[in-house]
Amino acid sequence: MGMKVAVNYYSDHAAADRTVHEIEQLGGEAIKLQGDVRDREHVDSMTKQIIDRWGTLDVLVSNAHISFAVKPFLDMKWDEMSEKLNGEIQAAFHLTQSVIPFMRHNRYGRIIYVASSVAKTPGMGFIAHGTAKAALVQFAKFIAQEFGEFGITANVISPGAVETEASREQIESFRNAMITQTPLRRIGQPEDIAKAIALYASERSGFITGSYVPVNGGKDMP
Repeated sequence: MGMKVAVNYYSDHAAADRTVHEIEQLGGEAIKLQGDVRDREHVDSMTKQIIDRWGTLDVLVSNAHISFAVKPFLDMKWDEMSEKLNGEIQAAFHLTQSVIPFMRHNRYGRIIYVASSVAKTPGMGFIAHGTAKAALVQFAKFIAQEFGEFGITANVISPGAVETEASREQIESFRNAMITQTPLRRIGQPEDIAKAIALYASERSGFITGSYVPVNGGKDMP
């Protein structure tokens, strides 16, 4: 799509290098930026580096992985619950507040928040994750409402189960059941999520804002 990409990472230098290299191999331009998106100083520093290098910032994909406890509610401690809630919204808050001034000045912006299907369809043990992602969904609506007049859209992409290096072993144990329950009869792949994000990062989504878009093959329909 011709976009220049700033790849944020927290600690995995090698993975960031691989991502930048892959983008460059495909003819794109990319840089890696280390930082904790829960830390406002880190976020503002990354934003400044992007503006200094490219002069503008048109698209934000808020996709931080904030770890969380997987437990039944009665086993959950408040510190575990609040850590996920706080971290999830902290990341979205700082990222959004850092980039919005540039988007508002340009009267153009695309913001895509990545949630999860458990934001609307509870799963046993995922109360911390699901509640935090549900808060993110509502946060996105407020951003969409307040900044729409400046040509800024804010939408939520909500993946279901996706087969990645981290989830492959877990998915394998209930693969057949998941495929049977999914109208499109397959497991989600990272490319499925990427294509949805790319659509909402593009000109084609210019009159869509405040939306919640499940990307799960039809398994959970809101």
